[in-house]
Amino acid sequence: MNAESTLEGQDLEAVERLKAGYETLRAELGKVIVGQEQVLDELLIAIFSKGHCLLVGVPGLAKTLMISTLAETLSLSFNRIQFTPDLMPSDITGTEVIQEDRTSGQREFKFIKGPVFANVILADEINRTPPKTQAALLEAMQEHQVTAGGEKHTLPEPFFVLATQNPIEQEGTYPLPEAQLDRFMFNIYVDYPDEDEELQIIKLTTATYEAELETVLSGDDIMALQEIVRRVPVADHVINYSLKLTRMTRVMKPEAPDFVKKWVSWGAGPRASQYLILGGKARALLSGRFYVSTEDIKAVAHPVLRHRIITNFSAEAEGITPDKIIDMLIDAAPAHESEALSDGRLPEVLGSEDAQ
Repeated sequence: MNAESTLEGQDLEAVERLKAGYETLRAELGKVIVGQEQVLDELLIAIFSKGHCLLVGVPGLAKTLMISTLAETLSLSFNRIQFTPDLMPSDITGTEVIQEDRTSGQREFKFIKGPVFANVILADEINRTPPKTQAALLEAMQEHQVTAGGEKHTLPEPFFVLATQNPIEQEGTYPLPEAQLDRFMFNIYVDYPDEDEELQIIKLTTATYEAELETVLSGDDIMALQEIVRRVPVADHVINYSLKLTRMTRVMKPEAPDFVKKWVSWGAGPRASQYLILGGKARALLSGRFYVSTEDIKAVAHPVLRHRIITNFSAEAEGITPDKIIDMLIDAAPAHESEALSDGRLPEVLGSEDAQ
């Protein structure tokens, strides 16, 4: 399959612009953020796939700084919402107030927009607020709108919710329900920096250094590039590979391996397959390629699946994490069409990796 032939000339130019913009973005973010290259890659892949992200990591790893810096380099409006136990849904979405018209004396309700009306929303420590307030984000994340007083208010585009969560504190927190976790395209794990990176962080943050950031892409640029991502063709065997990875996580399905039946209580839903393909498309374009390979799917499998695989008590007792299960799933699923056909693990599909 010649994927390049399915893209128009102007699209090819836009893809080149996307790759150049991505490299410039990485350079600008590197002025402020030291290391965390995989985290930044996954964050940008989600944004160009029109997805939301959940960043999980201990305090002090620059999660908040990373998101605010990204919004600045993308020339997008940015609001930070600090989630606390006393936060109400109207504190996020907005509320209706009564206003009096000074000329006519008539009173009427007017909707005052909340902080959710911005391009980039940083939902800081989202697990510190009760479920009622967490749920206020659901409509905004899924429908890109807020309903108040029976009226729908459209959110600005592009719209992203980038939430942070501290995994080590359990007291005074409200774990996100699975239905809301599923709304996040990626669950990104932010790890400690290595020794050289931490040394550089100390030098930069204890001196008078102040980075001057340049705007790389506008909101219109991002929306145009998001449309191009969706038009990238995908070979049937790559789609089947994504489908296989997702279906193998479901305990009651015949394709589930023994280790899944042993350690998993609930598997991933259809959104996982959709996000694997979208993430693979964006990763391919950011790499300057016009086709998606199974390697792209493997690269996004962990952030897509880790919050969609619910482990059971046996897994916790044995120290088995969702990431470990995803590694085993990748080893078990056939990555190439020839391998899949040789042992019957996948049905015959059209196209092949070489034909791309």
